[in-house]
Order: sequence, then structure tokens, then C-alpha cells
Amino acid sequence: MLYLIGLGLNHQSISKQGLEIVKRCKKIYLENYTVELPYSQGAIEELIGKKIFIADREFTEGFEIIDEAVRGDVALLVYGSPLTATTHITLLEEAKKSRIKVKVIYNASVFDAVAETGLQLYKFGKIASMPKFDAESYMEVVKANLGIKAHTLILIDIGMNFNTAVGRLAKDFLKFNVKLDKIVVCSRLGTDGSKIYYGAVDDLGKLEIRAPFCFIIPSNLHFLEKEVLEKFKI
Repeated sequence: MLYLIGLGLNHQSISKQGLEIVKRCKKIYLENYTVELPYSQGAIEELIGKKIFIADREFTEGFEIIDEAVRGDVALLVYGSPLTATTHITLLEEAKKSRIKVKVIYNASVFDAVAETGLQLYKFGKIASMPKFDAESYMEVVKANLGIKAHTLILIDIGMNFNTAVGRLAKDFLKFNVKLDKIVVCSRLGTDGSKIYYGAVDDLGKLEIRAPFCFIIPSNLHFLEKEVLEKFKI
């Protein structure tokens, strides 16, 4: 059987159900290519008391883990919640086609945690991703969301540092003639080192932010949203 298990946002937030499952699995993998983990592989191994193997993109998308699940219980540990990445949904469907039983153990993700900013989740539009390579397609999502007065969550590609990402944001907003007022930066949400900042891009660029981090482009603010956001102002 194949288990897709969400780790939540810190190394201690794996659910009791998830912990019980990994302790009886024949082999345990940790997916490491969709987000830069805010904790070490060793911290997870210490928590569950078993060795963990790294599952990179080539291994996961090659469905080798499905072949292993034929011979015994295998777990894939995923930061946050396990089905937020398209790759994992594809893995789920491929396992079903191969008649391999699959169980998904959900957990909290950044999509829940951004509510800490005070921005109301139902007022968010489509999610955008800023890729490491130079591409501007995410700006089309931002523009469309602003057009319907919706907030935009921008996820940052793994391996991109904060200063580079802020510079890209400022450059692309200027190129697309979109007014960039104050934005929100969230870093390491759900961990002891969680940080939220609200301010102008020039001011945010002076900060030292650790991965994983994301941006939020607010649209029209309800007075309660504004009240909470002001507490994070820099």
C-alpha cells in the first residue's frame, strides 16, 4: 500500500495517524523538490525513529515508489498537505491505475496558514507561482485577481532567495504596468521562526527572510483585514 502523508508546517506537526502509519511502513520517503523544508531530514528521522530516503523529482515522477508499494507498505512524506502539488495527484492516479491501494493523510499547509495575516481566505483568487527561471506568466494571474478584487498568493520556486524574488516582483509589476503598493511577506509559517511583514517593496527588500517564504498581493481590504495587517507593518 502507498501512503501519502502530510507533514504539516513543522517537524512535529505530523498527525498521530500519520506517525502510526510510518512506524509500520517498510520504507519511508521524503519529497524534497517542491518546497525548501524549514527543518532537516534528521529532525523527522529522530521524531519517527526510522531512516528516511529522499525522493527527488525524477524518482517520484518515474513512479518507482509505486513499484515498491507492490511489495509492501511505503510512505511518501510531503511538506504541508500531500495533494497541493500536481505531481502528487498524478502519483495518486497512477497508483490507482496500477491497482495499488493508496491512502492520503492530510495536514495543514501554507494555504491555511496565510490566514494569520488577517486576509480572509474566501477573498483570495487563483494561486500564482514565481518560477526560478525568468518567466512572467504569474503576472497574468495577479492581474486577473486584481481585476476581480481578489488577493493573490504567490508561491516562490525552490532555490530562489528572497532578494532575487523581491527584485523580480518589482521589475515585473513595472513591466506589466501594475501598481505595486504594499505587499505581504510570509516566512516559515507554522514554525517557531514564523514571520509576517507588511510594507512597501523597497522596505521589504532590506529584510533578511529565510525560506520557505511567499508573497501576498492584497486587493481591496475589508476594515478588519486592514486592522490586522497594520500590526505587521514595517
